[in-house]
Formats: sequence, C-alpha cells, structure tokens
Amino acid sequence: MTQVSDKASVRPMGLCVFCGLPAAGKTTLARALSESLKQQKGWRCVHLTYDDLTPPEAFSQSETSSGQEGQPSSASCWKLYRHELLLCLEHFLQALIKGCHYLPPPKGTEVTWKNFVCCLKEQGLISLGAEGTASCQCLISITTLRPTYFILDDNFYYRSMRYEVYQLARKYSLGFCQLFLDCQVEVCLQRNCQRTQPLPEETICAMAQKLEVPNSEKYTWEQNSLILKSTEYTLEDNLQLFSLLSTTLENPVKLLEENTKLKEADRALCAASFLHQADQAVRRIVSQTMKNAKDSKLTPSEMKSLAQELNKLKVEFLEDLKHQHNEKKQCYSASALAINTSLFHQQADDIAKKYLLSR
Repeated sequence: MTQVSDKASVRPMGLCVFCGLPAAGKTTLARALSESLKQQKGWRCVHLTYDDLTPPEAFSQSETSSGQEGQPSSASCWKLYRHELLLCLEHFLQALIKGCHYLPPPKGTEVTWKNFVCCLKEQGLISLGAEGTASCQCLISITTLRPTYFILDDNFYYRSMRYEVYQLARKYSLGFCQLFLDCQVEVCLQRNCQRTQPLPEETICAMAQKLEVPNSEKYTWEQNSLILKSTEYTLEDNLQLFSLLSTTLENPVKLLEENTKLKEADRALCAASFLHQADQAVRRIVSQTMKNAKDSKLTPSEMKSLAQELNKLKVEFLEDLKHQHNEKKQCYSASALAINTSLFHQQADDIAKKYLLSR
C-alpha cells in the first residue's frame, strides 16, 4: 500500500454481522438501518452483501456436493471466496487506518477483488485511479472522522463464520456486534418463492438445521448480540439497534496479546469447526463410494465388508486429524480441508477398487 498520510485515522469503526436464514429479511433491514444511521446519526455505513460479492460459480452446485477426484468441492470453493472477502475487507481497513492507497491483497482472485472494489465505489468510499481497479485511492472524504460501520450481510449460520469477523475486529480494535434475524422456516420458504432467483427449498431447510443462534451466556464474545423477530419489527427494536451499535462503537474489542485462555478458546473453536467440516466431507465421500459400489452390483456380503472398511478408515482419518491439531496447535484453512478430504477420497476409492477388481 502506498502511503498518503502520516496521520493515523482515529475514526470509530465497527463490524456488524447480520445473520439468519435466506429470505429472513436481512438485506432489507440492513439497507433501512444504513439509511437511518446516516440520516439520524450522520454515520457512514458500508453495506457488504455477500450474495452480490460472491461470484456466481460459487453457488453453481449445492453446498453438499463434492468436486471431482483431486479437486475441492463446491463447498470448499464457497468457503475460499468467503475467506477472500474478509481479506479484502481487512486490506481496506488497513488502508483506512494508515491513510494509504487501497491496493489488491497479495493473495486472492481478481473476480473477488473487482466485486469488492465495485461495491465500495458504488457507496462512494473510493475513487478509481488512472489504471482502473489496480490503483484505488482510499476513502474520498479521508479527512472526515465520523463513525463508520461495516454491515456484513450474509447467513452466517455457523458460529465459526461469525467468529472470524470477531477476530478481525479484535485484531484492529474495532467495535463488534451481531444481529440475528429470527424468522420461521415456513415464512422464509414463502418469501423465497417470490424471489427472481429462489434457492432450492432443501437448501433453506438444511441451513435451518445447522443454524447456530448467538448465545452470549455460553460465548462471551457474542455478548453484543440482538435477536429480532423479522415479522414483528418495531420502532422499539430500532431504538434497541441504535443502542447496541452505539455501545459497540464506544467499547471496541480489545487486542489481548497475552491471554492464554482466549488463545486456547480460539484454537478449540477452530478445531471443532474444522473437524466438523471434515466429518461432514468424509461422510459424503463414504456415501457416494457406497452408492457407486451398489451401482456396480456388489453382493450384499461385499457391500457389508466394504462399509466396515470405509467406516474404519473414516474413524482413523478423523482421529489422525484430531491428533495433528493437538500436536501442532494451529488452525486449518479451507485449502487444508480440501487437501485432506481429497486424500481420504483417494484412499476410499482404493478400498472400493479391491472389491470391484476381485470380481
């Protein structure tokens, strides 16, 4: 990043995570809230809608589908795009804080970068340089130190997804809060049918089963959370929202460099998320391997033996991953998950081939 001003920004900034099922009304409320904060408080709001920022190819297959052998699944690609969006946001935060030109992150795809830049430009936050998106100048009104809120508008149904945003807030001492829009599945399905490009109903129903509602009693980092009924939104709710956002800005997340318990909690949550994703991925691989074996007309006895071997492989594979995490004490990325599950896929295929070749 090119230095523009030596004076560091002291503007209050916060990250607000909107979470809930598709068609719960998150985007509608986020837009209305952004406008209200601008008009009533004079705050700058940056609305980041993941559906608009994520390339269409990330949604080309269902989240539960697997990729070809040796290739990451569409779910892994989707997670990689989410990670890239956070990188783009972090890079922009650095530019804001340091008063620098906003340049592309060192890692990431061009399509994600362009989508993010267009989003910021449309909201009047950056102006393009002479070389287009390769040279972007930071905030247009860079001398204005009014509060700035970044509203991250997505489903965020797993707690680990939201925790990544919290970690970003903690890294730069920003405010952090969550807004969960509670909406019945039936209502979401009805609204979804009215969309131009509706999601498959099974996608929404599956997400409803996985959704992890903010729990401030169990997770202290979720203390600044608000749960609203999307079909019963009132002026009182609006006042609650304003109060939450104000409190969050006044009490940014503190950077705790030497907090062993917090670091352990970070690693534990990361490990739980990674192992859960790995478990789901290998289950899908086992299921598909058994289906292929059945289509190949294996006998019931052969199918039973194959299932036993695959189950043993699955248990040993997950135990090995858990052991690796305990030994290295580090978090795994989406690419690491793709590599490990690809290895499991190959091992499962090798076992299945024994039965097919012996016939």
